[in-house]
Amino acid sequence: MKVLVTGGCGFIGSNFVRFLLENTGHQVINLDALTYAGNRENLKELESDGRYTFIHGRIEDRKLVKEIVEGVDYVVNFAAETHVDRSILEPSSFLTTNIIGTQVLLEACRSAEVKRFVHISTDEVYGSLESDEGKFTEELPLMPNSPYSASKASADLLTRAYFVTYGLPVVIVRPSNNYGPYQFPEKFIPLAITNLLEDKPIPIYGDGRNVRDWLYVEDCARGVYEILKKGKEGEVYNLGGENEMRNIEVAKLILQAMGKDESYLKFVPDRPGHDYRYALDNRKIRKEVGWKPRVNFEEGIKRTIEWYRQNEWWWRPLKERLERESKGFWS
Repeated sequence: MKVLVTGGCGFIGSNFVRFLLENTGHQVINLDALTYAGNRENLKELESDGRYTFIHGRIEDRKLVKEIVEGVDYVVNFAAETHVDRSILEPSSFLTTNIIGTQVLLEACRSAEVKRFVHISTDEVYGSLESDEGKFTEELPLMPNSPYSASKASADLLTRAYFVTYGLPVVIVRPSNNYGPYQFPEKFIPLAITNLLEDKPIPIYGDGRNVRDWLYVEDCARGVYEILKKGKEGEVYNLGGENEMRNIEVAKLILQAMGKDESYLKFVPDRPGHDYRYALDNRKIRKEVGWKPRVNFEEGIKRTIEWYRQNEWWWRPLKERLERESKGFWS
């Protein structure tokens, strides 16, 4: 089988490509624009694998996408602009990639009659929960609160429309917050870890009480593959980590694991429209696909810290670039 992975040089995308090459016999084509968070170094050791092909390009490029999709069996779309803070300052690129790019892919898949199109969304399309509310289920209406999540919700609706209108075999996946190796160091957990490795403080938005549901990236990659194989066409699947934690609790756990005290916490002004809590209900995917997370947070964070300790060559140039940009993105 031949699988096209878009955005395969990003954080979750590169972990998914690695999962495919290490655990299946599939051929993998990776289409990536190599924007700020796309890093070809993420898959450097796999480029000699004869089953792997890298193509530099954008999913908005209709001609290129049409040529690539011909002869592909499956398409898994990770390609997206994803950073909330960047979407607040510069929303237009999010609309172009996340909405127009998704439509270009959908149309190419329809023309080529691919066997399945898996669209990677986010828990943020549901909006925000309060402490006393339950968890997000797949049946809830979409209520995005940032330009980023609004663009992802739009892509979800387009994907559903191609299933209903054209019969394109699509599946939508909504993961919770991922963490693990190869995550771009402006995100909360890798920023915290690498700052401590540099003896710098951990920036915390507001009072640090915002709640996220953390999923180790290898569990996410495995979940996406299980959905690719077993998910029902036209359906949406939550992919939750079943591990809700406040940001301040995550920071303190990292401090403890790295032998630092709470003087390394630095509270910064909250982001505009900051969603309070995300939590995904996994009952559907457990029942229909048979997936559940395997790596608990304590084990996952230990693995993640160790990876960043051992791979300074990977993250330091990225952090130096971020510091030159002086954008002030924190999580």
